[in-house]
Amino acid sequence: METKVTNTKRNEFSKKIQSKSNNHFKSNIQKNEDKLSEILFITSYPPRECGIATYSEDLIKALNNKFQRSFSIKICALESEFEKHNYSNEVKYILETDKQNSYLQLAEDINENKSISMVLIQHEFGLFRTNEEDFIQFLKSLKKPIVVVFHTVLPNPNLTIQKMVQEIDNCTNSFIVMTKASSKILVEDYQIDQDKISVIPHGTHLVEHSNKDVLKEKYGVAGRKIISTFGLLSSGKCIETSINALRTIVKKHPDVLFLVIGKTHPTVVKNEGEKYRENLEARITALQLNKNVKFINQYLPLDELLEYLQLTDIYLFTSKDRNQAVSGTFSYAISCGCPIISTPIPHAVEVLENGTGIIIDFENPKQLAEQVSHLLDDEQLRKEISSNGIHKLAPTAWENSAIAHALLFENISNKNIELHYKIPEINLNHFKNLTTKFGMIQFSIINQPDINSGYTLDDNARALVAMCQHFELKNDENDLVYINKFFNFIRFCLQPEGYFLNYVDENKKFTKQNSENLADSNGRAIWALGYLVSISDLLPTELADNAKKTLQLSLGNVCKIHSPRAMAFIIKGIYYNNIKNYSEDNINILKHLADKLVQMYKHENDENWHWFESYLTYGNSILPEAMLCAFLATNNQVYKEIAKTSFDFLLSKIFKNNVIKVVSNKGWLHNNNELHQEIIGGEQPIDVSYSIIALSKFYDAFHEEDYLQKMEIAFSWFLGKNHLNQIIYNPCTGGCYDGLEDTYINLNQGAESTVSYLMARLTIEKYIKVKVKKTPQKYSKSSLINQEVIS
Repeated sequence: METKVTNTKRNEFSKKIQSKSNNHFKSNIQKNEDKLSEILFITSYPPRECGIATYSEDLIKALNNKFQRSFSIKICALESEFEKHNYSNEVKYILETDKQNSYLQLAEDINENKSISMVLIQHEFGLFRTNEEDFIQFLKSLKKPIVVVFHTVLPNPNLTIQKMVQEIDNCTNSFIVMTKASSKILVEDYQIDQDKISVIPHGTHLVEHSNKDVLKEKYGVAGRKIISTFGLLSSGKCIETSINALRTIVKKHPDVLFLVIGKTHPTVVKNEGEKYRENLEARITALQLNKNVKFINQYLPLDELLEYLQLTDIYLFTSKDRNQAVSGTFSYAISCGCPIISTPIPHAVEVLENGTGIIIDFENPKQLAEQVSHLLDDEQLRKEISSNGIHKLAPTAWENSAIAHALLFENISNKNIELHYKIPEINLNHFKNLTTKFGMIQFSIINQPDINSGYTLDDNARALVAMCQHFELKNDENDLVYINKFFNFIRFCLQPEGYFLNYVDENKKFTKQNSENLADSNGRAIWALGYLVSISDLLPTELADNAKKTLQLSLGNVCKIHSPRAMAFIIKGIYYNNIKNYSEDNINILKHLADKLVQMYKHENDENWHWFESYLTYGNSILPEAMLCAFLATNNQVYKEIAKTSFDFLLSKIFKNNVIKVVSNKGWLHNNNELHQEIIGGEQPIDVSYSIIALSKFYDAFHEEDYLQKMEIAFSWFLGKNHLNQIIYNPCTGGCYDGLEDTYINLNQGAESTVSYLMARLTIEKYIKVKVKKTPQKYSKSSLINQEVIS
């Protein structure tokens, strides 16, 4: 590598910056109370067309969408004499990488700006080619924490490259790489301390996985088997490998169409024009493959690119660069459900294992042709590889990448950064997709409703509550269609004897599962009916009257129920019904059930255990919330005391270190047994949702700030504040994943989890929109109230 400056010049360079910065820098960065800490991203940036520019744009967008009141991101765009652009307002600085004075000026500006708390640099060797020494001196002169992201980590480096990376290490607080292989190389070949290295995989986009045939029709390729590749075109992509393989593939599969998506890399165009593309076109003509290859010579908008990838049957990655650490194009394709065939770059080797894809040798068209033909002949195998790939890359969603970066920022910011998750907008898409003319489908395969799973009263009762909440908030007449639908489903499940059945198959027939354990389902139905009656002033008269009649029919046998949670749901239903439809007989039923819970509590209560049972299981917060509802309906102080004591006891068990960890379904928590704290995983969205609903009710009753703060903590569980630091709620689909396990998220987005999230989200929306407007002085201390809600 070329050395641009002498030792004398380097010393002068450092002295200039040091003299400028001494008067403006303090060793401990002081947080400006009136301004968020700034993180300066030094990176290539759009409209520059390169992989790192796109990567940075996606990452910054994800960080800004994921967090608020946490930090402010500023951008310094990388330019050169031959690479100039007009930028948006978010770009505050320019670094001309081929000019020493530009490094000098930028270092001065950063050191003088007290708001900048850290600097993150997207590093690629080509970005600083011929000016590496200036770059090193720039790092040495900065008086802020530095994070360097290595997009390329070269194995077996020569002494010059090794020394340069080690000098970067001397100036840097932390490194980010995108593969475990890159981390290993940094440690073994460059002697970088493992503790300084964070592995954060290349981000991927969440997609809704639209119907492949519909997309093929949209883009004019219906009836074709689509093979594709995308990215800025250059000889390193080795597209000729795929074209040579295609000659064999089309003999057996003449309907194949190979899409080469992407314009030629700007640097390639500048140096050699379109020579590479023209050579490919000539080869295609010579092999008589013109009907089987299509060039899409554009830098496609993201939404269009993701649709092309979703209609793809097989994605090819044929790079011949043995040292390419990671590929964003490769990541995007997997997240779109493409079965992948790839050459063995480190990224591919790590990801395409255990049935997530196929590896072939570099520049081997024969192997490629064999594997493509094999996949085209086996649709089930393509589906399995697609599903495995989606599950494997789920943790790499940009939302999760943003969380990983933000946690690193928080860790090295000297407490200048405190993370606050942004509340997503309300999204009913998946909720509605799960709903047929009959009711809400029980399960989903990822985000595709599985009609074979049938329906349950449980899900439709919760869905009715959620839609009533939404109607209260939005007064959207379209909600009445869903309210009627879920109400009619509940009536369908009501038997002449006055009790409900729970399980209904796709043909609207009750299943054999209805032979036992129906008490809780009956309780949920009564809760939903009571909630529906509570908004009767907003409903058509006929619907309100039918809801009241149905509720009364369902209360005939409830005093025989002994399940504590069923009794709790019934108490809640009567409480809500009582708001608009007071009945002394119903209040007597409520008292009867509440007194049963009181007796259970007194039987189990001791010095260290303030609960209704000798163990904590599922849906725990329903019990103290029901006691609170019983108190609000009767003013019985015993109910109030037990509600408060038991709820605070529960909170002490599920809130630890500013994070909620509900009781795992892998093992209940028994009296005098803390072993559940060692159980990781098995956390269900429904338990977190019920906790949020109860916290809201207790805050309204007792106005204790701690309840409000715990609402924010609990809701952040859905957004990534959990032991995996991964999202549970999918903002792309509007669905919620089915569970948080020990090492993974269950990606299926069934009715229970999706409706549970929506109830929690609507509870917080109602609280912010309604309660704060009434008495804002009560909520001024809570960070939840200061959330900027997008809806």
